[in-house]
Amino acid sequence: MISVDEALARIRDGLTPLGAEQVALSDAHGRVLAEDLAARRTQPPFAVSAMDGYAVRAADVATLPTRLKLVGYIQAGGRHEGTVGPGETVRIFTGARLPDGADSVVIQEDTEAGDGMVLVRDRVGEFGPGRHVRQAGIDFVEGQVGLTAGRRLTARDVGLAAAMNRPWLMVHRRPRVAILPTGDEVALPGDPIGPNQIVSSNGAALGALVAAAGGLPIHLGIARDDGDTLKTMARGAEGADLLVTIGGASVGEHDLVRKALGEIGLAVDFWKIAMRPGKPLMFGRLGTTAVLGLPGNPVSALVCGMLFLRPALDRLQGLPGTGPVAEPARAGVELKANDGRQDYLRARLSRDPDGALIATPFARQDSSMMSALAGADCLILRPPSAAAVPTGGAVKVIRLSDGTDAF
Repeated sequence: MISVDEALARIRDGLTPLGAEQVALSDAHGRVLAEDLAARRTQPPFAVSAMDGYAVRAADVATLPTRLKLVGYIQAGGRHEGTVGPGETVRIFTGARLPDGADSVVIQEDTEAGDGMVLVRDRVGEFGPGRHVRQAGIDFVEGQVGLTAGRRLTARDVGLAAAMNRPWLMVHRRPRVAILPTGDEVALPGDPIGPNQIVSSNGAALGALVAAAGGLPIHLGIARDDGDTLKTMARGAEGADLLVTIGGASVGEHDLVRKALGEIGLAVDFWKIAMRPGKPLMFGRLGTTAVLGLPGNPVSALVCGMLFLRPALDRLQGLPGTGPVAEPARAGVELKANDGRQDYLRARLSRDPDGALIATPFARQDSSMMSALAGADCLILRPPSAAAVPTGGAVKVIRLSDGTDAF
């Protein structure tokens, strides 16, 4: 058995980022940029008012109160064609272009207008050139790189790209992921269920993970415990970037994935990981398609999906694919010493009176219990051969929600 870190490194090294495609800005959210994105214009392209008020020359309001002649009116999107001269002012609104000759804006609350004149009262306070003005280029200038390659685009990034006048973006292609659950004992949700069968949750859960992580899930159906059937259905992954098999990769007589797919060219990189849950994990390649074999127990499959499938999808989309980040917490109960396998305990998070993060594992850690996984906030990471931890002792946790809803 190899370590979790070695398995992740070998998966990452066995994959290369997919090619780029052009998408409309409206379809770019969640995609990963394939090239640096530079602004096509300066923002703002000219000095604009930051407030509703009056455009003035700072020298004219150096001594207050004072009265200025009103010579124009500018709304956002408009322009004053003349020049503001000594003793003059122009009514201006937020976002409107600052007129020639003016260098500052007095907010309307500090003024009183009437009979073609504007009284600037003495409550302006400290004042000088540039007051209440957004200068040209304070956001970005034409040619400036605002977003770099290898960034997964957020709603904020989409807004910035729009402001930079980039209606089309080059992004990495979304990975096509074929999902193949196996086993005579499982049936799809809604299908007839035999007297000795259970409902399969793995395909649906992993498909949701793939979609949330930016991939395109391709559901191949359930392959029964028959070598020929398994080979036939696996061929349905032709053209996919990744084939994910679920179950059938352990050591039982009915665990046929390695043997059956080996007969049609599967080259196995590794098989079995020193971890719990999820020891029977496999990675290899079937022709041009990478293959990730996950264990059949639902919790094991999803934990391995978070630890290995999600980073694999990141890697294919041009991201580092380094896996989830663990953060410090305190144990809510005493934890026994660990054996030689890296352990991931489903747990709830809380805060103690001092605000410290407390992780309390569920009493039962059975790898078939989806309800416990769905109710968990985090996984407590227990390294191989870790010493016992007293209540309140230091542990590391991996949150099950990172804001993307991928897990």
